[in-house]
Amino acid sequence: MEEEEKVARSPILTELEREDLEKLSRDELARRIERLEREIKRTQTILNAKQNLSGSAEALFRRK
Repeated sequence: MEEEEKVARSPILTELEREDLEKLSRDELARRIERLEREIKRTQTILNAKQNLSGSAEALFRRK
């Protein structure tokens, strides 16, 4: 949980969470969603790579 909080509370994410979205137009909100979705995909790609690497390492060391 602590590790999750460290990532979730990075300065950039905190800034995004505090932004007043009511001031944004529909177009701005749509562009924001598109950019956030791209960032989610980028983050998921890195997470998947790390999970695959971890799984490969575990499999290697379990062999006997």
